[in-house]
Amino acid sequence: MTPFQDLPPSAMPNTMADDELFALDRAHHLHPWAAMHEFRAYDHMLAQEAQGIYLWDRQGRRYIDGPGGMWCVQIGYGRAEMAEAIGAQALKLPYSSPWTNTTEPVTLLAEKIAKMAPGDLNTVLFTTGGSTAVDTALRTVHFLNNRLGRPEKKIILAREKGYHGSTYLAASVSGKERDRSRFDIEKRLVHFLPDVNPYRRHKGTSIAAWCDEKVADLEHAITTIGADKIGAFIAEPILCSGGVVIPPDGYHKRTREICAKHDILYISDEVVTGFGRLGHWFASKEVFDIEPDIITCAKGLTSGYLPMGACILSDRLMERMESPGDPALFSVGYTYSAHPVCCAAALKNIEIIERENILEHVREITPYFQSRVSDLADHPMVGDARGAGLLGCLEGTPDRDASLDDERKLGALLDAACEERGLLVRPLINMAVFSPPLIITKPEIDTMFDILEEALDEVEKAM
Repeated sequence: MTPFQDLPPSAMPNTMADDELFALDRAHHLHPWAAMHEFRAYDHMLAQEAQGIYLWDRQGRRYIDGPGGMWCVQIGYGRAEMAEAIGAQALKLPYSSPWTNTTEPVTLLAEKIAKMAPGDLNTVLFTTGGSTAVDTALRTVHFLNNRLGRPEKKIILAREKGYHGSTYLAASVSGKERDRSRFDIEKRLVHFLPDVNPYRRHKGTSIAAWCDEKVADLEHAITTIGADKIGAFIAEPILCSGGVVIPPDGYHKRTREICAKHDILYISDEVVTGFGRLGHWFASKEVFDIEPDIITCAKGLTSGYLPMGACILSDRLMERMESPGDPALFSVGYTYSAHPVCCAAALKNIEIIERENILEHVREITPYFQSRVSDLADHPMVGDARGAGLLGCLEGTPDRDASLDDERKLGALLDAACEERGLLVRPLINMAVFSPPLIITKPEIDTMFDILEEALDEVEKAM
């Protein structure tokens, strides 16, 4: 691996003053997950440019991009060949309707993904991102059971702390909010299983006993609700937005077997874990030894260079949905499904990952990365330090009787202390999560965790 050289900000002059840009942003741009009582006073960082694992703001300050964008910038920033592939496809064929046409980039990408996916997951429906990939998976469950004359088999089992997107169906099966939500969800559709986080287990409970308890939660739900009413179980291999929650060893395999026994489809949401985050194209089989019925993915598919997602369906599922002689229309798709420019970006992204042996690099560097994560578990402000692959989370603990406001304060202080030292993390109430670009090197890992340690010391003094 050859690290990117540190590059200064571009000499290109800014066309507008910072305060003017901030004013326009606050007046006209509603950011995702904005706090509506104060969002027009937000002080977002004005990102100017990026290279490798680094971002620069408009003042020329450099930051390690700890979250990797939003869990997605696998190959790092500033890849000229990505821009060239995107530009070439945009000039050649910028758009083609997926309803009536196909293109070379999409057919090559679909074949590529089918070869990467485990088992018989060989059919790909391209979407615009992770949320629409999950919506597609859930609508597939509806279609299948209506097709088989089982209109009552529609309930989706999901997990507390799981996050699957912000479109209506995807949000309905997400269980991570700690704040009161003013949005409706389809409560008739979903049943949430209790928190699977081993950190939450009762004192004196072993990991093995905790796993048994969590598997029993699934069995109890099936017994109570009835397998004839449950269409699918959707599960992230690692609950990333919920705080990098890693279920106990064996949990995934046991729950997969139970679902198969009761004809409940298993959806593995690999929007974050797919495309290298754990050192493999997909984590379901290689890391957790399961073959799902459906895999959803996005983010690392294009390394964030363009928006794209995919819903990958197994042959055994497709055989049950196909209907020779029966004109059953699978009316799922998007204007920008199989967008040729996005497909070209994904193909180039995959080529770079293969050529530079980035998956092997992740597997090689993971033990060192995780050792630096676990070293922080002894800090007085850290209740739990956990991770897998190039994923990590520090869960802060102000004190045993801390309120939600106390936890928010801790998270905000840690975020600010890291940013002041040149590191971006993603604050989640009392947690800091990170998933840096997969090209990160050992010296860069050391810099990142040295900053985290200094920031924790500062927060301890402040609180």
